[in-house]
Amino acid sequence: MQQRRAVVSVIGKDQVGIISKVTTVISQNNINILDISQTILQDFFTMMMLVDITNNENLDELRSQLDALGSELQLKINIQLEEIFQSMHRV
Repeated sequence: MQQRRAVVSVIGKDQVGIISKVTTVISQNNINILDISQTILQDFFTMMMLVDITNNENLDELRSQLDALGSELQLKINIQLEEIFQSMHRV
């Protein structure tokens, strides 16, 4: 079976617990984080994750959970299939 990957991005005002809460949702859906990068620019937090969604049949449910968390924390959390992300960001 070919590996399916997705890109998760998180942007918003920095606050305690962002990484913990986002990665908890990811792990509760039995999704492995393949790569992660985060930075804080002044008061703004940004994080990008590459995740393995090969065994996840319901990406809409994960997206819904991330949207709810984003609303709760006042963050913009987005998940896109890797191939869509790459085609949108080609130079």
